[in-house]
Amino acid sequence: DVQLQASGGGLVQAGGFLRLSCATSGFTFDDYATGWFRQAPGKEREGVSCISTRDDNSYYADSVRGRFTISSDSAKKTVYLQMNNLKPEDTAVYYCAADKRTHFIGTMFEDVGFASWGQGTQVTVSS
Repeated sequence: DVQLQASGGGLVQAGGFLRLSCATSGFTFDDYATGWFRQAPGKEREGVSCISTRDDNSYYADSVRGRFTISSDSAKKTVYLQMNNLKPEDTAVYYCAADKRTHFIGTMFEDVGFASWGQGTQVTVSS
């Protein structure tokens, strides 16, 4: 049973930083793609970043490229999202997700089509 536990959200001023963590269990970590998505009030859920360790692929939304960095620790079965230079428009609930269809990671990212989801963690950026 795939389990995903996101943490690390909080309140930060614009220009600040946060590091989100997603602890995983119930699957072979390196065989799955993992990713971060977010949903702001009144908006649809969107992809932020995702990574496939096995295929050495990573994707970023244009809005976060250069500011956010995704990484993973296979030993800890944890995926991280380092978020720097945060902006008020980054305010959202952030979710981590996982899917074993690593060959389709790009499509899954664009379509927000990952199979397994964790609970969200709130990120609020004040101006």
